[in-house]
Amino acid sequence: MKLSAADLIINPDGSIYHLNLLPEDIADTVITVGDLDRVPEVSKHFDRIELKKGKREFITHTGYIGKKRITVISTGIGTDNIDIVFNELDALVNIDFDSRTIKNELKSLNIIRIGTSGAVQPDIPMGTVLASSYGLGFDALMHYYEQKLSEKEEELLSDINTYFKDLAGIKPYLTQANENLLQQFAYDMPTGITATAPGFYAPQGRQVRAKNAVANFIGRLNSFKSGANRITNLEMETAGIYALAKTLGHKALSINAILASRVNFEFSNNPNVIVNKAITTILERI
Repeated sequence: MKLSAADLIINPDGSIYHLNLLPEDIADTVITVGDLDRVPEVSKHFDRIELKKGKREFITHTGYIGKKRITVISTGIGTDNIDIVFNELDALVNIDFDSRTIKNELKSLNIIRIGTSGAVQPDIPMGTVLASSYGLGFDALMHYYEQKLSEKEEELLSDINTYFKDLAGIKPYLTQANENLLQQFAYDMPTGITATAPGFYAPQGRQVRAKNAVANFIGRLNSFKSGANRITNLEMETAGIYALAKTLGHKALSINAILASRVNFEFSNNPNVIVNKAITTILERI
């Protein structure tokens, strides 16, 4: 099937529409960060940088640590941006731009998110680097895609839906982390279910001026338990990353620098130190 010019938009220079990247610009290992200013904080650890490109909030650096080729790209905030970045990363490796057809042999990228997050459990202190065992989406992104859940995912999601059944208009989705990446990069890290919200304020239980429709959202999150599974933290991208990566046949892992304790109403005085700890830990293990 030939993809139309409206479905797959390619720039005049042959690059993909939003990311402004050519197929040869990205490595098989991709680190995603939300903040575009965090891209050079990752790439400064590279032994050499071969490419720097940017368009809008999507900044990309590709380079090497030793003989290992790595791409780091900023996604911006939220799963709406994840939809753009992950579909375009997939197109770069799995679609022939000349013929506009899907390649016969598909490539699976290793994608590692290094992002910031707030803990919803009192025993997870600020400064923790936590790996997401599951991504739990309270946004609507995956309502637009077909998903195939494992038996384990279906059972856990059933418990989640029962627990949150009174949240009007919200239908969560759930995807497990890639087990191989989890074992390779997070073998000594605390893990848990990462909840992904569609906003920063009321969708994450913050009360400023507008009245929240969901009372005690943080309390609801930290009270959930299913077997050994509990919700540990809250942010804005992980669930979309896990679900789209799995749907497209890629491997994904989310690493969270815990900057806030939502139950203790605290925020770190040294967030850059915590983020840098997460970055250097992952790069050492790559």
